[in-house]
Amino acid sequence: MAIGPVLKQARQDAGLTQAQAAQDICSQAMLSAIEHDQYTPNAALLIALCQRLGLSLDAITLANNFAIGQRTDFNQKVAQLCDAHEYQQLLTFLNRDAVIDSIADGAETQAYYYYLAVAEFQGAKDWDDAQQNLQLSLASATRTKVPPVLTRLAKISAAYIAMLKSQQVSPAIQADIDAALKGITKARYDENLNIIFYLAALIFYHDQQYTESARLLAAGIHFTTAHNSHYMLANAYYLLAKVAEALGQADAANDAQRRSELFNELFGEEVFSDFPEQ
Repeated sequence: MAIGPVLKQARQDAGLTQAQAAQDICSQAMLSAIEHDQYTPNAALLIALCQRLGLSLDAITLANNFAIGQRTDFNQKVAQLCDAHEYQQLLTFLNRDAVIDSIADGAETQAYYYYLAVAEFQGAKDWDDAQQNLQLSLASATRTKVPPVLTRLAKISAAYIAMLKSQQVSPAIQADIDAALKGITKARYDENLNIIFYLAALIFYHDQQYTESARLLAAGIHFTTAHNSHYMLANAYYLLAKVAEALGQADAANDAQRRSELFNELFGEEVFSDFPEQ
């Protein structure tokens, strides 16, 4: 779920107008833009609004989810299970006949197979099935001049799984990374794009190409903050700390670790820390 609807619902539940909720925090026009997902608030602004509305930051999930069918309750269930990291339950849910029957078009088919791949990878730990479902997701994508967000996510996810299996960045993996990143700074912004930089950096971290990993993390952090977002920053800084540590840069590692802890504390973003020994 995006930020806007959550804040709007909390404001309405509190019986406040936009002007009342925004008073001494931001303009009414800015709050309106936030509620309509036309503007992403920075950390300080988001915290102030959440405090005004009595809303826990844990209730905010920034990355948008994708519709897998025509039924709103099914889409909400997928979002709920993903946000809670209940991947085994997600896998069971996605395999229900009623869920499959609700898929109506190519975009929903693409989203369905993407989530199925995520559930296979995270829940069942089945890398082969996850790869196959990512390929089905990509095959269902509408061909456009600028790759949509979900296509980029499927590409980089496929590259990451392939890297884990082969333990080296092959030309095919590099091609998927390049495809996921191509034109990303000029694409219409979506917070899920922040993930692309992180996973690309993680791939090179696994391949012990630490300088390239650091470059991608720096680019991703700049990309994220330039769009007034904080989604994935806790993870990006954590990985940057690991990269700096591997490069023997103790001060940089400590600084990145502190930043990761700060964003984790502010926004409750779960930090992936299950890294192999380097």
